[in-house]
Amino acid sequence: MGERKAMRVRASVPITADTGGQSKAGSAARVAASSALPPYQTIALVLQGGGALGAYQAGVYEGLHDAGIEPNWITGISIGAINTAIIAGNAPEHRVSRLKTFWNTVCQPAYGLPLPPAVEHALFDSSTPVRTAFTAMQALSAIVDGQKGFFVPRVPPPLPFVQGPPSAASWYDTAPLKATLERLCDFDRINSGETRVSVAAVNVGTGNFAYFDNQHTKLRAEHFIASGSLPPGFAATEIDGEFYWDGGLMSNTPLSEVIQASPRRDTLAFQVDLWSARGPVPTNLTDVQGRMKDIQYSSRTRLVTDMMQHSQRFRHVLREVLARVAPEHRSDPWCKLAEELSSSHRYNVFQLIYSDKEFDGNYKDYQFGASAMQSHWTCGLRDIRDSLAQPGWLDMPDNDAGFVTHDIHRDLR
Repeated sequence: MGERKAMRVRASVPITADTGGQSKAGSAARVAASSALPPYQTIALVLQGGGALGAYQAGVYEGLHDAGIEPNWITGISIGAINTAIIAGNAPEHRVSRLKTFWNTVCQPAYGLPLPPAVEHALFDSSTPVRTAFTAMQALSAIVDGQKGFFVPRVPPPLPFVQGPPSAASWYDTAPLKATLERLCDFDRINSGETRVSVAAVNVGTGNFAYFDNQHTKLRAEHFIASGSLPPGFAATEIDGEFYWDGGLMSNTPLSEVIQASPRRDTLAFQVDLWSARGPVPTNLTDVQGRMKDIQYSSRTRLVTDMMQHSQRFRHVLREVLARVAPEHRSDPWCKLAEELSSSHRYNVFQLIYSDKEFDGNYKDYQFGASAMQSHWTCGLRDIRDSLAQPGWLDMPDNDAGFVTHDIHRDLR
């Protein structure tokens, strides 16, 4: 267990650009950590939607990268899909630096100059009332000005009852995001199959959930943008004549896609959620709006995880019962059907869930301040390092369900 304990290092890092290089000591630590993993066939990174909170996911990925754990399947929704594109669209040694480039870019206002870093940090690190007012002003800036390399207001703004193309029926234009993704991501790498990539959206015309997967579809920037096209802020994205909205409108986690994949495989999944089901009862209308978002976007995650755990337990129990059936009865049609439904594969799910900070308001998903982003990133890095440091958490499950979940905030309370 020495390698895992070694992962628990400093929890706070500046979000500065780097060259993607590594020291010999860091490289040796990555090899030692990755060699300690059981033989999981799938290592999945599952990224939920949550706008500006997505920097937390980038911190989690940095911790996995530092530990020598590289996913072979990355799947995301909304901002999780954008992070997916940047991770999968770059060589492993460049992924963290590209994530930093993206987040440092989109945390600047689309128009005008950002505050000097010293002033930004001074206001953010001030008293609670000052910090709260400052972050609220940054959220207001996102509404009025947009964010650099991400979205800008439509000028003139659309009129509610005036007809126009679906691609213009929104308050903001995401053309800058397309340019950003095409600059930071290698789509040939994404489509090479080196890493499985899948993102989810909702077909506006049919109301059906749609998964875009590089095993079946040649992915473009539009597929990732579609997954984050949350109305009415962002317009539906057109792909091959169909229009798509943000996948979070139906389900904000793609975990079921990983767990239900066929053929079944021993799986280690890192599920990175940006909305916590647990939280205080709000005492004012502003907090009511924030708590509504938490419940709305986290409820599906809990439902999916519970259903998958129960389903896998039944499959495991069925497998054990079949092993006790006499050989002369195994050709019975019911036994053959049971054989198809049973499974001996195992699933280990790490749940990394962003925890609200005192400066978070109901606008936390569109508060793109650089200091808040750095705080989110650092929290993700700390949470994954603390999780990987727990003895036995990476082990292959050996319970009757063949399915375990770990949550650093729940399990260590």
